[in-house]
Amino acid sequence: MRYLKSIALYTALALGANTAAAADIPALAALAEGDMKKVNWHAAPQPSGAAAFQTVEGGQKTLSDYEGKHVVLNFWATWCAPCRKEMPQLSELQAEFGGEGFEVVTVATGRNAVPAMRAFFQEIGVDNLPLHRDPRQALAREMGVLGLPVTVILDPQGMEIARLTGDADWASDSAKEIIAALIGAEG
Repeated sequence: MRYLKSIALYTALALGANTAAAADIPALAALAEGDMKKVNWHAAPQPSGAAAFQTVEGGQKTLSDYEGKHVVLNFWATWCAPCRKEMPQLSELQAEFGGEGFEVVTVATGRNAVPAMRAFFQEIGVDNLPLHRDPRQALAREMGVLGLPVTVILDPQGMEIARLTGDADWASDSAKEIIAALIGAEG
C-alpha cells in the first residue's frame, strides 16, 4: 500500500510545476513518517540567508553558491550530541542522492575549532560532507537558528521550503522518499 501511495505522489510531483511550488508541498508532506513528521513545510518559499560562511580551507561561500540544486542545509556543532547521531544519516543521504541536483551542506555554527570538526567527522566515520564554519553565527542568526541541530531544505532557487528543528533520522525510508520525490519533480 505504501508503495502505491509513493507512486501516486511521485507521479503527481512529476506532472506538477517545475518548481517547489506550494501545490507540491502537501504531496511532499504526505510522504512524512516518523521523524520526518517534524518537518515544517512552508506554504510559500521563504528567503534564505545571504551571510558568508567559511570553508575549512579558509575560503568563503554563501548559499547562492548552491543555486541550481536542492540543498539539505544542516547547522551543527562539535559539542552537540544529537548532531553526532544524525550526521552519519545525512552522510548516507548525500551518498545516495548527492550530485548535480542535490547536496547536503553542513555548517558548524559558533565556536568550533577546525581540528575538533575534523576529529568529530573522523570519529563518526563521515568523509563525504563539507566542513564549513559559521564562527560568528552570522548565517545562523540571519536564518533564525536558535538551537542545534537545525536542518533547512532549500529549493534550486536558494529559497527555504522547509525546516526541521532538532535531530531526525535522515537515512529513514521516509526521508529518502521525500528527497527522491523532491529532486525527481525538478529533474
